[in-house]
Amino acid sequence: MMTNILIAIAAGIASATMFASIVSGALVSLMLFYLAPLPLMVTALGWGSTAALVGGAVAALGIGAMFGLNYMMAFALTIALPAWWLGHLALLARPVSNDPQLASMAPALDWYPVGRLLVWIAVFASLTTMSALFTLGTDAETIGAALRRGLMRIVSGGVTESREPGTERAVDMLATIAPGAATMIAMLALSLNLWLAAKITATSQRLRRPWPNFTMTKMPPGVMGAVVVAILLSFAGGLAAIFSQIISASLMMAYAMTGFATLHIVTQALSGRALILGGVYAATLFVGWPVIGMIALGLADAAFGIRERYLAKRSLPAPPT
Repeated sequence: MMTNILIAIAAGIASATMFASIVSGALVSLMLFYLAPLPLMVTALGWGSTAALVGGAVAALGIGAMFGLNYMMAFALTIALPAWWLGHLALLARPVSNDPQLASMAPALDWYPVGRLLVWIAVFASLTTMSALFTLGTDAETIGAALRRGLMRIVSGGVTESREPGTERAVDMLATIAPGAATMIAMLALSLNLWLAAKITATSQRLRRPWPNFTMTKMPPGVMGAVVVAILLSFAGGLAAIFSQIISASLMMAYAMTGFATLHIVTQALSGRALILGGVYAATLFVGWPVIGMIALGLADAAFGIRERYLAKRSLPAPPT
């Protein structure tokens, strides 16, 4: 028990230090900031969600003592809460059999699906971006104006008096897509943190669930309907449009991940599979736009069952999940 408490406190201190490093303004601090949930997630997966909760509370109180209530709330909402809850969900399992007698005899367990974890990651990524926007204002006009001012300073190098032609149009466009882009980055950061935490815990042989087969990750059926509703509401205007854009961006990013999973399945028989996968990943990382194709592939798979059709056509069993 004492060991778990000490590990929880150490993880909380590490997470709080990584979170607070952003005030230095150094480039490396940005990477540390995005990795701030990692120590708490490792604690949740290796020592239980209660330990992660204790570590998150210690870290939040420390952040509050040093930087004030606003930073404490930001840490609790964007770092501690996702780390604790995602770690808790990842370890949830139920017996495969509904028969209590057989369930007690058979060790087979049905673990919490990775697709549902992606939905929760999308929820937290959306909340993180919405909370950040509320620091700029409480209405769409104020938030948009603050985004444009900040982007204008970045684009013009801090000089706002002399603007080149077309700069304002470019800034307006960037301000429009900025909330969605920030949500996608938050989505990727949380997903990477959870994957890294699972890898670290598995390497130390403390991961209590089997390693999932990510190539068969599927989103819950109702999520596509939520995407459609969010996209339609994004044309409503005002705060509703901004928040709908954020929600649709996070869910689209989740479908992009299932699109990559689909690509892994449908390229199994190709001789240049490694080159194709490497090229797509590299293009997505350095260019960004290929992610649109992955979103389309993920949505198509959800609608038409591309992976199941591919495996059935070649008489291949579905990989275990």
